[in-house]
Amino acid sequence: MKILITGIAGFIGYHLAKRLAEQGETIVGIDNINDYYDVNLKYARLKDLGLNINDEIKKIDCSAVFHSIKYSKISFYKMDLTNGSELKNLFKKEQFDIVINLAAQAGVRYSLTNPDTYISSNIQGFLNILEAVRANPVKHLVYASSSSVYGLNNKQPFSENDVTDNPASLYAVTKKENELMAHSYAHLYSIPSTGLRFFTVYGPWGRPDMALFLFTKAILSNQPIDVFNNGEMQRDFTYVDDIVEGIIRVMHKVPDNNSVQSKIYNIGNGSPVRLLDFIHAIEDELGIKAKMNMLPMQPGDVPATWADTSALKTDTGYQPSTKIQEGIKKFIFWYKEYNKV
Repeated sequence: MKILITGIAGFIGYHLAKRLAEQGETIVGIDNINDYYDVNLKYARLKDLGLNINDEIKKIDCSAVFHSIKYSKISFYKMDLTNGSELKNLFKKEQFDIVINLAAQAGVRYSLTNPDTYISSNIQGFLNILEAVRANPVKHLVYASSSSVYGLNNKQPFSENDVTDNPASLYAVTKKENELMAHSYAHLYSIPSTGLRFFTVYGPWGRPDMALFLFTKAILSNQPIDVFNNGEMQRDFTYVDDIVEGIIRVMHKVPDNNSVQSKIYNIGNGSPVRLLDFIHAIEDELGIKAKMNMLPMQPGDVPATWADTSALKTDTGYQPSTKIQEGIKKFIFWYKEYNKV
């Protein structure tokens, strides 16, 4: 199959591309390499995929394609989802079998100060994907949603059948909107689509703005860490390899509902961890005690997340299971190697 991965230079996109390439799939990746966080990390991910990114390549436009020297079936275009005409041209040229849309403006807190970015990237960008798929039909559109859509829901664990009308951030609003847009296009144009609500993904090559990266960097530098809600928040931390396995399982399971070809799945570990316990696990692996700056809840945050993954297990036979200690150990090993600590 020929598979499009949007956001291939991102955390999950990189891991997914590597896994699929090792399985012999043909991968076309696109990414706009925006500067939300250090672009050098994004280019390092691409380099690890065999895309030798030099200074000239960093200036490329959407018409240029680059091929991996490590994986013969990976190619890359530097492209922004908001460029609808270029996206349609790419779809027409490549004729994809499956589209996996992971590209988006991420981050709950960033949405408080940069709301426009979320509307253009997450709403307009996803609309362009849907329009490109409508013009060039594919077997399955799989797209990233988020556990943030559950917002201020009090019922736990979070089930795909829960009402999600109480978002706590604009980021959550855009992810819920993606689900609604996909549903309407499935209904109107018979586009088979599946949304995946990811729960707090972590692991090697992770984003520098996420807790594990921030905490590890600060503790190794003997700097204090900001601990919101006095460490009493709970998160359903999900290791990135478990997320990738879930995506691949779902990718091969095309919705077959005759009326609306659209599905939603949670992908989480199904075992929430208190933030303080998460920090203690990092301390244990590093052998260093953290200096903690205890703070109240941040605007846009929610006190707890917890995934009900029974639908994923029933339909695909898969349930994430990586323990937090194992995942943290693998991240810290990568972090030290990548940063030459």
